[in-house]
Amino acid sequence: MTTRLAMRGVRAAAVLLLVPAVAGSQVAQQGYQQPPAPIAAMLDAEPLPLVQLSPTRERMLLVRREAMPSIREVGAPFLSLAGSRINPRTNGTWTDPSYIGLTVRDVQGGSERAVRVPAGTRIGAATWSPDGANIAFTVRTDSAITLWVADAATGAARQLAPARLNGAAGPQPCTWATPSALVCRFVPEGRGAPPRASETPAGPVIQENEGAATANPTYQDLLRNADDERAFEYYFTTQLAVVDLEGTVRPIGRPGVYVGGSPSPDGQYLLLVSVHRPFSYQVPRQRFPTKTELWTIDGTPVRVLADLPLQDRVGRTFDAVPAGLRSPSWRSDAPATVVWVEALDGGDPSAKVEKHDRVFLLAAPFTANATPLADVGYRSYGVLWARDDMAILYEGWSRTRRERAWMIDPSKPGTPGKLLWDRSSEDRYGDPGDFETTPGPFGRAVLLTSTDGKRAYLTGAGASPEGDRPFLDRYDLATGRTTRLFRSEAPYYEQPVALADRDATRIITRRESVSEPPNYFLRDLARKTTTALTRFADPAPQFAGVTKELITYKRADGVQLSATLYLPAGYDTAKDGPLPFFFWAYPQEFRSTSAASQVTGSPYRFTRPTGSSHLFLLTQGYGVLDGPTMPIIGENGAEPNDSYVPQLVASAQAAVDEVVRRGVADRDRIGVGGHSYGAFMTANLLAHSTIFRAGIARSGAYNRTLTPFGFQAEERNYWQARDVYTTMSPFTYADSISAPILLIHGQADDNQGTFPVQSERFYAALKGNGKQARLVMLPAEPHGYRARESNGHVLWEMVTWMERHVKGKPRAD
Repeated sequence: MTTRLAMRGVRAAAVLLLVPAVAGSQVAQQGYQQPPAPIAAMLDAEPLPLVQLSPTRERMLLVRREAMPSIREVGAPFLSLAGSRINPRTNGTWTDPSYIGLTVRDVQGGSERAVRVPAGTRIGAATWSPDGANIAFTVRTDSAITLWVADAATGAARQLAPARLNGAAGPQPCTWATPSALVCRFVPEGRGAPPRASETPAGPVIQENEGAATANPTYQDLLRNADDERAFEYYFTTQLAVVDLEGTVRPIGRPGVYVGGSPSPDGQYLLLVSVHRPFSYQVPRQRFPTKTELWTIDGTPVRVLADLPLQDRVGRTFDAVPAGLRSPSWRSDAPATVVWVEALDGGDPSAKVEKHDRVFLLAAPFTANATPLADVGYRSYGVLWARDDMAILYEGWSRTRRERAWMIDPSKPGTPGKLLWDRSSEDRYGDPGDFETTPGPFGRAVLLTSTDGKRAYLTGAGASPEGDRPFLDRYDLATGRTTRLFRSEAPYYEQPVALADRDATRIITRRESVSEPPNYFLRDLARKTTTALTRFADPAPQFAGVTKELITYKRADGVQLSATLYLPAGYDTAKDGPLPFFFWAYPQEFRSTSAASQVTGSPYRFTRPTGSSHLFLLTQGYGVLDGPTMPIIGENGAEPNDSYVPQLVASAQAAVDEVVRRGVADRDRIGVGGHSYGAFMTANLLAHSTIFRAGIARSGAYNRTLTPFGFQAEERNYWQARDVYTTMSPFTYADSISAPILLIHGQADDNQGTFPVQSERFYAALKGNGKQARLVMLPAEPHGYRARESNGHVLWEMVTWMERHVKGKPRAD
């Protein structure tokens, strides 16, 4: 078959992989392996539930999760259509969220009630109604997704509509329009059987470019032929409908390929985004020809805001955007006012213009011309609405890492705003935080202000030289002065989650420590009392004895670095001596040394490994250095990646020197690993240094000529920076790698740039140069591994690799 309409997801019976290799490159193929104790037991432990506060802050929704799905579920067939992966059985996304239970708990008193759903089904996206009285959620079977609602007061649940929901455009196919009605995307009634792929090709697939520059990233899962185009229209075509709490379903208009949109705050209009032909084989559906229009809630067309052509010529450089209308949304504090942004530079950030973006407003009945609200010098990052005379406007410029916030008066469009801050987005220490929100007059989020309307509230991570210390500040809207109301104190890491009243006398926090799992508390700041709202237990007590420490040290050039140092339970430096160690890292680019030197993380977080976490190695007698910072800095006009390799090696050397200085690590027994860009880092460290005894590289990209139009924070293309692309590609230096390297990759990797062929070709290069390497390809797995069997096997591979090449391995050089 020549079409990608063939189901690409692999049904997973027993798969590959591995027993320790013998001489030669071929190994016996076995089923999935299990990691040693106690890793397997920890993998199967149910994780802590997710918590969603109701809009009124009176109740909490506890969402139970399973540890991991089975390979049978992960390996279900999927269709690759225009950048999306569709489950053809359910008409949802391939990776729809899947939960196993819902419980409603009262904030005051703590009484709770379970929400019951049919056995054998899975729960999907759950959302509170604007008034907090009900919870809408989806229920998924093997063949359909349906809409359900639960009464928050009793927990009683019922199916609202028997019709199948269409979740192709996203895992949340329903949106509350009013407290008593939702707008949903349904599979059109009587749409017929799916289109069949042509068994005989009708002709060649032809693409042509007539000289225009159409540089695009290496997108995954694109359309390939006419069969795919027909399948895309089939699965994405949606019938919109209003569903009330009585179960009445009222269709809205005719079916169409609607991929975005929402009801107005007053529930009287719809903002709709649809795509149409001609489609593209080079970009995903987000860049297809797009129509943005307004309808009444009963389906009467009101106005077409824009009908934009195919957006396949948007530059790859930072801050490049499509020309024309973008980011349409509703103003949350008004009944029905739509807001959007248009580039004043045609989408080209290099254009010499005073202002780059303009924000527009258009109020119902939408017959007038749109009103320019504000022009900004950077790119508009959005508006936080407050009231008729106040809103917060955000803008930023990625290339220079600058961001600004303005207080504007929406009742006086075009009037200069008041600058709240102008700062570097890299500066974590100086981050003022995010403004708190509350449901407004129409149930949508608006700026939370004090009872007198004179103060707002900011919460943030509170990065500092001693680590993150979350905070709550009161912000005087007239003067800009802040007053600290709360700051996390040792030995806890405590985050403000919500304000329980408008004057911040009581707040809800999420508190944890090294030994205490995250739980929710009600803090009375006036009375200085704390009341527990939840009492979640440790899901993996086997890990309880592990110790952790936030450490800092310096690179040879003076840049301060930081990391979290983990040591096994019961370890004593004096008695046990230096340990075999494993480093797990991910590089990051910076424009200033001062920002790169800032400490990241907290010494007081509760840590329990999940999935294929490298921290499981602590149960096998290893020390772990987690997240040692690997800053790649470009200052004074230099590009960070121009000196990527020497900076990377210098950071790694400094980290090794520090753990050896502390007496906890044996310099001759240290391995290194990473995922995605961290895998790329791992291969480069092995190619350009002899610091590490072995490497583990998961789902990486190793040949940058296969991502020629930029990668990570590199905006130059291959032809503009050939030497950089070549030097940064560990594939180029496969003949220089002397340490053993384990390559792991999902065969269904969906991440931009990390195609599975990256690991396959890199392994071939290593093998051809006589290097010690192992390639593990995980059937049906995307970029982040999902199945229990896959994660267990990955951990078995990692433990086995470290045992063979690090724990007892003497230095060979």
